Amino acid sequence: MVLVAAEGNLVLKKMVLVAAGGKSSAASFHTGRLGGSGGGSFYQEQIFMSQVKNEYFASPYQLVEYHKSVKASMVKLYDVNPETLKFYQEQIFMSQEQIFMSQVKNEYFVFPYQLIEYHKSVKASMVKLYDVNPETLKFYQEQIFMSQCPNMVMSLNSSFVASCRDPRYPLKHLVPPHQRLINSNLLYRKCRPFFVTRNQTLQVYCNSQAKEMQIRKFSPILESTLLSGNGVLPSNEWKAVPDIWRTSAEKFGDRVALIDPYHDPPTNMTYKQLEQEILNFSEGLRVIGLKPEEKISLFADNSCRWLVADQGIMATGAINVVRGSRSSVEELLQIYNHSESVALVVDDPVLYNHISETFRARATIKFVILLWGQKSSIRDVAAAEIPVYSYNEITSLGHESHTALLHSEDARKQYIYESISSDDIATLVYTSGTTGNPKGVMLTHENLLHQITNLWDIVPAVPGDKFLSLLPPWHAYERACEYFIFTHGVEQAYTTMKNLKEDLLRYQPHYLISVPLVYETLYRGIQKQFSSSSAVRKLFALLFLRISLAYMEAKRIYEGKCLTKNLDQPSFLVSLLDWLLARISAAILWPLHMLAKKIVYSKIHSAIGISKAGVSGGGSLPSHVDKFFEAIEIKVQNGYGLTESSPVVAARRPNCNVLGSIGHPIKHTEIKVVDAETDKVLPHGLKGIVKVSGPQVMKGYYKNPFATKQVLDDNGWLNTGDIGWICPRHSVGRSRAAAGVIVLEGRAKDTIVLSTGENVEPAEIEEAALRSSLIQQIVVIGQDQRRLAAIIVPNKEEILSEAKRLSKVESDASEVRKEILTSLLHEELRKWTSECSFQVGPILVVNEPFMIDSGLMTPTMKIRRDKVVSQYKEEIDNLYK
Repeated sequence: MVLVAAEGNLVLKKMVLVAAGGKSSAASFHTGRLGGSGGGSFYQEQIFMSQVKNEYFASPYQLVEYHKSVKASMVKLYDVNPETLKFYQEQIFMSQEQIFMSQVKNEYFVFPYQLIEYHKSVKASMVKLYDVNPETLKFYQEQIFMSQCPNMVMSLNSSFVASCRDPRYPLKHLVPPHQRLINSNLLYRKCRPFFVTRNQTLQVYCNSQAKEMQIRKFSPILESTLLSGNGVLPSNEWKAVPDIWRTSAEKFGDRVALIDPYHDPPTNMTYKQLEQEILNFSEGLRVIGLKPEEKISLFADNSCRWLVADQGIMATGAINVVRGSRSSVEELLQIYNHSESVALVVDDPVLYNHISETFRARATIKFVILLWGQKSSIRDVAAAEIPVYSYNEITSLGHESHTALLHSEDARKQYIYESISSDDIATLVYTSGTTGNPKGVMLTHENLLHQITNLWDIVPAVPGDKFLSLLPPWHAYERACEYFIFTHGVEQAYTTMKNLKEDLLRYQPHYLISVPLVYETLYRGIQKQFSSSSAVRKLFALLFLRISLAYMEAKRIYEGKCLTKNLDQPSFLVSLLDWLLARISAAILWPLHMLAKKIVYSKIHSAIGISKAGVSGGGSLPSHVDKFFEAIEIKVQNGYGLTESSPVVAARRPNCNVLGSIGHPIKHTEIKVVDAETDKVLPHGLKGIVKVSGPQVMKGYYKNPFATKQVLDDNGWLNTGDIGWICPRHSVGRSRAAAGVIVLEGRAKDTIVLSTGENVEPAEIEEAALRSSLIQQIVVIGQDQRRLAAIIVPNKEEILSEAKRLSKVESDASEVRKEILTSLLHEELRKWTSECSFQVGPILVVNEPFMIDSGLMTPTMKIRRDKVVSQYKEEIDNLYK
């Protein structure tokens, strides 16, 4: 072990620890003459030791006094952090113990018990002075003892040996604290030739053959079977994310856990099979050389093997660095190098062929693993310099190794076992990067376990519930939800946007966890079905929908689930009258709503399932989409979170689904709204910056303390950068059940400041505009300008259909002239944004949609405003001329 300490003269510049590295010795004993070797080379500390008189260190207590003075000097003179110093001192102490042993007179250790007494005194002093964990100290002392054996000569009094029937007795004084490392039967065999008689002197050398021991980090519950009987205490509490798989396998063993129909081969796995696959993959990674705490990049898309790889990496104590295959080569390379990854797990040969040339030239890769496909599909022969493994090869290697460990105690004893800590980093998730370069969010096992154990209030899943998995799994939202649902015995099927409609019908999921774009897509599809129906059916469908919207509005009023910013308590009498009117209206509309449900909405339900709830997160859910699904009685619960908070911090509950809000904070989470300039907490109802605190908040940005300090204060509060407010508490009235819910109104950094000094939140206008079927995408702009403008991607099919309906083009026309197109879009904007605080002036129509591949959307399907504005800068300038 090499330690480097900066600043000061009285510190180690370099120190080699004989005891470090974890070595086990097989002892053999031979007679020989009395002798001993000196201590190791310990640079400055050794020089200091040689300058003082030997008798100064004739006892451990004097050595401790030396440490007291060193500690006081270092803290006082060099402003060393005491906690940091504590670690170094423990290491230094171990090296000094070696020096002390070599410098004291041999007769001090004529009897083994004297060495034991020495250890006792040192241990007591260490625990008292430096607050060292006794168990940790015991481990280090065991290692020191074994390393001292080759150099230490023990002169054993013959009467002491002769008085014992068992010649091992003198040595057994040393054995008990070191049972993990020394086999007493081995000692007996080695000592047997040396039975001696009274009045003889036995002088023993202990020669050793050192065998390197590997540190094996493990997930305590997941690997409990393997570790039983190896001195590892059993635990029933999840300490690491992979622990959940043993618990789930025991509870739900033969239930189907996942269905992956779109990969080759199609895969179904039970909970028992999934657990075994994760164990095999993790063991396979150890076999090919992955070490604890190393980073390994996982660049792949949604599949069952992604989940196995993700959890297999975590189970080794390594850290996975995740991203999808659709990111650019440069972005993937930047993430790989910035994270200091040592190896690569990729989706398939197609992705590897795409990135291999760049990665080989500009990155160091120990090995590559293909989750899907065959190695023969790798086209570049030069890539053979880097070992490439298929998924099946890794799991096969892991299975063989794991089986050997289960059946061989000797194989298990080659490791030093170290449990994964809840505070260990589990994964690095690089942010989507809507502005600037992605930052590596360090999420710990504790962060993710908070999500696993606290999302049931939002999604009360039961064994057998069906889920559809659509989002990229490296998206923190999808990832945390997947971990959570698998602890409740659900069945998850993987799908894609292309197959979503078909799979909703086939699997009839109880829940759909997705982003707003998916719900908008479903909304548009249903509206399109209405529009394409016969005139009579269309009329009835739209009429029923209006009735249901009115019914739900009245229901929200009498249930007290309306939003308000007003701090004043409403009058009891006024509230009572309001409640009565709402109840009467709802009672009148209820029969018609139920008729609509039977005639119209039941067909929608049978087509898309989602019989319990859809959960929306990862973006703003448009209010018209929210109200539409409420009207047709498909419950959509909106939630909120960030990658930096693992991600969920708030969500609407099934029994308190207040539209327009993101619900209440989840368990063990605090949310406050502060003034952007003064950072003072604002009263409920006032708009400000939303801040979050809780166990799910990240450890920080990897290798970026400046960025971490910008968003995370000393008290653990995370600045979300979102603007919002908290609904005030009312005891009566329309908002009595909405107290404490959080409402978001946009991103602080997205705020447009006009040249008039007015601040505009573009999200409000964009959300309203997207209610138009003619507008596919929109970005509102206008920073430092006198008025707002917009960049619009039109829905060409709907535009053509509308132009024909209005007789603006011929019935057989295949496209619409630009002037007509712009005129229709202007009319739509005025129609749908008329109630917004600001109106849009000129518009720029672009034909190409904003896509992930073009860099204008993040992998989580959010529009990169800055990139859009930059790409169309010249056209935007012309708009304002």
